[in-house]
Amino acid sequence: MLYPEQTATRTLEDLSGMWKFKAETGKVDPEKPLTDTVWMAVPASFNDQTMNTQLRNHLGYFWYETIFNVPADQLKKRNVLRFGSVTQSCQVYLNGQEVAHHVGGFTPFEADVSHHLRAGKNDLKVRVSNLLDNDTIPTADLKKDEQGHYHMQTRFDFYNYAGIHRRVRLYTTNRTYIDHIAVNYDVEGAKTTVRPEINVRGNYDHAQLRILDEEGKVVATGDSLQADMNIADTHRWQPLHAYLYELEVNVYNQESDLLDSYTQEFGVRTIAVKNDRFLINGKPFYFKGFGRHEDSLAHGKGENMPLVNMDYQIMKWMGANSFRTSHYPYCEEAMRQADREGLVVIDECPAVGIFETFNVTLGGNGDFKHGNTWDHLNTMANHKRAIKEMVERDHDHPSVVMWSVANEPASHENGAHEYFKEIIDYTRQQDPQKRPITMVNIMMANADKDLVGDLLDVICLNRYYGWYVDFNNLQQAQSDLKAELEKWHQKLPGKPIVFTEFGADTKAGLHSILRMPYSEEYQLDYYKANFAVFDQCDYVQGEQLWNFADFATDAGMIRIGGENLKGVFTRDRQPKEVVEFLRHRWLKMDK
Repeated sequence: MLYPEQTATRTLEDLSGMWKFKAETGKVDPEKPLTDTVWMAVPASFNDQTMNTQLRNHLGYFWYETIFNVPADQLKKRNVLRFGSVTQSCQVYLNGQEVAHHVGGFTPFEADVSHHLRAGKNDLKVRVSNLLDNDTIPTADLKKDEQGHYHMQTRFDFYNYAGIHRRVRLYTTNRTYIDHIAVNYDVEGAKTTVRPEINVRGNYDHAQLRILDEEGKVVATGDSLQADMNIADTHRWQPLHAYLYELEVNVYNQESDLLDSYTQEFGVRTIAVKNDRFLINGKPFYFKGFGRHEDSLAHGKGENMPLVNMDYQIMKWMGANSFRTSHYPYCEEAMRQADREGLVVIDECPAVGIFETFNVTLGGNGDFKHGNTWDHLNTMANHKRAIKEMVERDHDHPSVVMWSVANEPASHENGAHEYFKEIIDYTRQQDPQKRPITMVNIMMANADKDLVGDLLDVICLNRYYGWYVDFNNLQQAQSDLKAELEKWHQKLPGKPIVFTEFGADTKAGLHSILRMPYSEEYQLDYYKANFAVFDQCDYVQGEQLWNFADFATDAGMIRIGGENLKGVFTRDRQPKEVVEFLRHRWLKMDK
């Protein structure tokens, strides 16, 4: 599935805007206009756009509706309706007829609607569900009472925003069209041999390929879809120093009429894992940055590119070079911009909550009661679907250097190794670039208990020594963290360790002479204590803090104001005291 672009042969219309919206409380006929609706902006979560608490917290199904017009001449073309994402699942109706359905809230899907469109007005409805269960990813414990009301306990620590989260577009192609492009390449010194994989649907006679550099100069050509093309003097895509090429594909009939044209951006870089190091272009790379969420005022998890752009500039100003898409693939526009900014990305699929007994607790030692995750949860089919769709969408992004196949699963419970061997083997089959694969490890699945680490290329740890464990005892936290790190290194020598989460809840503006927990002073001390341990361990190859900014959660005793307060920035991007320290550390760091 290609990113939607307007080209010499393709038109593109954005259907985003204000749509009619309602919660489903009874039978809805998709052939009739919705009644008793409110207005809702698309793309965005619906939850924070309403002051109706009952609507905001409704569990179940919702309806969106919009009317759009199509010129009669457009019906001569192939018309495709494309959604960037709908969370968590949906059915799509065009002029009363179902044209698509999709399970999974963070990847795009599309449908050929050529036979359902009309000249003039067209009615588009989307039935959205925010329900999760033991089969979906993310997962939740879902029940339905005798009155037909849903009750859902999620197994993750962020708010279950729902809605049409990314742009809705209608694009056209000719009946012969380019369906897929993967810009595969081999690198030898300064020479790059590009061997693209290109699929074309329909009849055509010949094709022409060109590779253009950033100045628009043609640096390689091919006269067939199977042509090998050589870039003689390659500009590498480097962390924080991006360089992007364009592969231009044109398909013609016998009369040399242009049937389809599409241009795919790509960057050239190499990735390897060797001797405790993560190598980009043959040089050791140390991950400095954050876990983040797509989360903002009014938008919820909806696409918000001004905020994305500001966040990227803040990160670069601080000396950060990377982030993880915790805990789901981010919007396509954010990924494309990461390519341009030179930010390195760990791309994570939405497999969060694959841990039967996980819950957000009041603290303690971070341990949960024993569960039977791999017997009671049945996520394999949806997990594979999410990975396939993530890799298909993101395989040509040079910013993506590693796949994360799950966040904090029960990797210490019997059955985890068998489950993740199948998942990781499947992921390797999907990726033509064969990137490294990781899985983010939860605290109770420590080096003594974890059953999955041998399958991974990189060990990624979420650790909260000094917060959920050894609360307010940073000296003990350092000792326990160092001891666990040494065990990991002894157990899996040669594998780099990257910290993908560590942090302490901090109320902005709360200060303490005694540097007590929740104060800005404690957050600063917490990070200094963790960094002191990292710097003693040569095999630690990254630090991504949790979190870049405070974000919305379900209400709870430890979630003041319905927010996780571990951000180094507030939700509206005001800095906490630790920011200047981080900036000084990262800009001076030579690792």
